[in-house]
Amino acid sequence: MCGIAGIFSKKKVDLSLVKKMADVIYHRGPDGEGYWMNNDENLALGHRRLSIIDLSDAAKQPMHYNGRYTLTFNGEIYNYVELKKELIKEGFRFNSDSDTEVLLALYSKYGNNCLELLDGMFAFAIYDNEKDELFCARDRFGEKPFFYVHIPGKHFVFGSEIKQLFEAGISREFNEILLFNYLENPYVLSNPSDEHETFYKHVKKLPKASYVVINDNCELTEQRYWKIDLRITTKISYHEAIVEFRRLFYESITRRMRSDVPVGSSLSGGLDSSSIVCVIQELYKAKSIRQKTFSARFKNFHRDEGKFIKYVLEGKNIDAYETWPNEQDFISDLGKLMFHQDEPFPTASIYAQYCVMAEAKKQNVIVLLDGQGADEILAGYEFYLHHYLKELSHTDQLKYNTELEFMKQIHPHLQFDQSLQYKLISDYELSTLKTTLKDKIKTAIRPIYRKINPAKYERIAMKMPLNTNYNAEFFEMVAEQKLFDFNFNGNTLNNYLKYSVETYNLEDLLRFSDRNSMAHSREVRLPFLSTELVEFLFTLPSSYKIKEGWTKALLRDAMIGILPKEIERRVDKVGYEPPQANWMKNRVLQDQVQESYIKLQKEGILNSEALKNRKLDWQALNVAALLH
Repeated sequence: MCGIAGIFSKKKVDLSLVKKMADVIYHRGPDGEGYWMNNDENLALGHRRLSIIDLSDAAKQPMHYNGRYTLTFNGEIYNYVELKKELIKEGFRFNSDSDTEVLLALYSKYGNNCLELLDGMFAFAIYDNEKDELFCARDRFGEKPFFYVHIPGKHFVFGSEIKQLFEAGISREFNEILLFNYLENPYVLSNPSDEHETFYKHVKKLPKASYVVINDNCELTEQRYWKIDLRITTKISYHEAIVEFRRLFYESITRRMRSDVPVGSSLSGGLDSSSIVCVIQELYKAKSIRQKTFSARFKNFHRDEGKFIKYVLEGKNIDAYETWPNEQDFISDLGKLMFHQDEPFPTASIYAQYCVMAEAKKQNVIVLLDGQGADEILAGYEFYLHHYLKELSHTDQLKYNTELEFMKQIHPHLQFDQSLQYKLISDYELSTLKTTLKDKIKTAIRPIYRKINPAKYERIAMKMPLNTNYNAEFFEMVAEQKLFDFNFNGNTLNNYLKYSVETYNLEDLLRFSDRNSMAHSREVRLPFLSTELVEFLFTLPSSYKIKEGWTKALLRDAMIGILPKEIERRVDKVGYEPPQANWMKNRVLQDQVQESYIKLQKEGILNSEALKNRKLDWQALNVAALLH
């Protein structure tokens, strides 16, 4: 796990610029640094190293191979041991024990097709000296970041974090449309129709599961190398699926425990992280190794997860560490948190994870396993229940009625009667439903209304809110664009899970995790995002994921006898949720919020009414930090 940087140009590159880019992400790799420039001096690569596998100098980067290839790499290839064995059989020789050298050997043999063989999280750039071209790739789910600025025919500048590009002299202009969408809804953090966009106008991100090739003329071609394929199905019984899921899950955890430095786990008390901790405990039994876990707790808060964490820890050979974030800590660390995230985030729960990573650093545990990704591949959120019911309503009415009754019993707080079923619809689906009705009305009145009130008509036609908070010029500029449409047209649960993984939700969560862990020079590994495991789950029917009213049925049943019963059949879902509403009442924080409104007013984004309305406190705080 590290940080990367580079500049590929038609002109000579200043190596000191790349060093500045690497210095600003010292936190991603405090164990070492490396720089390299090609003979033509039009390419410079930089690297910050966090030593995880092969701590010797033999694994330093940028790494060279066969006098032709040079690599700067951020991430881990979890199946590098198996891949290396196959390469050795074919005559390859290695000078290190690192996964980095295995990646280089694979690329020398297979080119871009090597990506199909990797189980890992990664963002890297490989320079081919013979072709004079740069190959850059990112992992399937977007666990590791890759940002760039490309001007065709001039240069390609890239790094692990956005702040690096500003060090290279890239303009810090914000993306007005993405910023406006975030102000309207703090959970909108990306453009669903363009994965390249960031909150900065000139900065792009390489989409997940994609690679780019930059040739000697600084021209760029992009290719997606992986997508979930719902056409592939596996016809096995539910019991057989449990057995195979358990095998793949254990294998994924075992691979992600490969490390030459201490490994621990993040433990929230929920089903996902608890499953990982309990499986590790099973794997450690024969080795008499004490596992270490890290949790966030909140004093006198009804959403504190302490009792569930204790269920997991009871009777186990575990050293458990807890951190207790409070509002004073939050105020003190907020600037640092925003510095590391680079882009806005939706809630203060991000800070809880930040504190967990700080505690891991305090205890000198460098690698942490975490449960992220399970909800999106196993149907863990309650709104997935609605999508399953919708599927059954089209395919099996009898099963629909049976499942609905089970859901009413298990989830009484969701009030599953016929008149209230739309309570399950997610916010953006409800917005889409309303928009559909508005579209019908607009079509009917369009010819008349446009003549009566052209300005107001244009605003309504673009689905824009009333201008109660925004500066007139800013509003006029963003009014030319529609609010992002997170419209989902699929009719099966698996379709919607695919949408969650590939388009909405998951990548944002992975961004929070990467920046929080790297802020403290820690590495997070996610066993639920094993390629083989994910592909297997998407071959299974929806009924294996939601069964008799239970979300994540396959995981629950696979963990019978491994998880405490209180966790295995837990219904509520909390995670690291802090008392944000109370924290936001703090006078110091309120003063910061007010200063943020004033700053955004001076920047020409908000008007004086926004400060009076005070409906954008959290967003204003985040966006003001964006403009530093």
